[in-house]
This record gives sequence, C-alpha cells and structure tokens, in this order.
Amino acid sequence: MTTRSGASTSDDAPVYAISAAAKLAGIHAQTLRQYDRLGIVTPSRARGGGRRYSVRDLELLREVQRLSQEEGVSLAGIRRILELEHQIDALQSRVGELMDQVERMRDDRGARVFAAGPDGQITALRPGERVPASRAERALVVWRQRG
Repeated sequence: MTTRSGASTSDDAPVYAISAAAKLAGIHAQTLRQYDRLGIVTPSRARGGGRRYSVRDLELLREVQRLSQEEGVSLAGIRRILELEHQIDALQSRVGELMDQVERMRDDRGARVFAAGPDGQITALRPGERVPASRAERALVVWRQRG
C-alpha cells in the first residue's frame, strides 16, 4: 500500500479509525466493536484509546463477514477458526526454522555437536560454537557419522 505522498506502508500499519474501517469493510462500527470485545479482530489502539485498523485487519474483517454471512458460522466458531489458523501459521514457521537448522547441520559435513544438560535437555551446536556461560554446566558431545 502507498500513501498519498507515495511512501510505502506495511499492511500491518494501524491507519484507519473505526469509522473509516467500518466503511471500507462494509460493516457497521458497532459490529467492529463487538468483534473487538470478542477477540475476533483486535485492532491497535491510538494514544487516546481509539481503535486503529490496518489493511490486514480490514481483510480479516471481510473474511469474518464472509464466514458469518455466506457460510453461517457462529462468532464462536469464527474465533476458533482464526485461532487454529494462527496455530497453523506458527507451526509452519517453526517447521521452516527446523528445516533451516537441519540444512545448516548438513552443511557441517556430518559433524554434529550437542550440549546435554543434567535435566536431559539436548541443544544442538555448530562445530566450534561454545556453550553460553549461563549453561556452562552442560556436557559437550561430538558425534560424527561413520562411513
């Protein structure tokens, strides 16, 4: 999105007051307040406490309306759907992080270093990486794949 001056803004930037957001989303302002109270769409707040909606919030409001009006999903159901979508996003992000970690380990040519704590917690380290001082009680183990 770009502003009148041509500057680019993020889809997450809180720029729309509740009246403008209601008009852009085609929803009554009181409905937006209800969605906020129920935790379905929670906008940012301005210094004075007024709600400020982002482009992403507007997209979410339109999706909530579609689920409610076209699909007949209750507000409680919509809230649960949104929670599950957030969980999926978080899990997909974590899978990406773990895949990156696996790739880094593969790049280390088969050498793996682990720090094992007295509680059984295992932490993978890169070869040459030192255990942080806060975890100095951990034992180090070097593992190399044979063959």
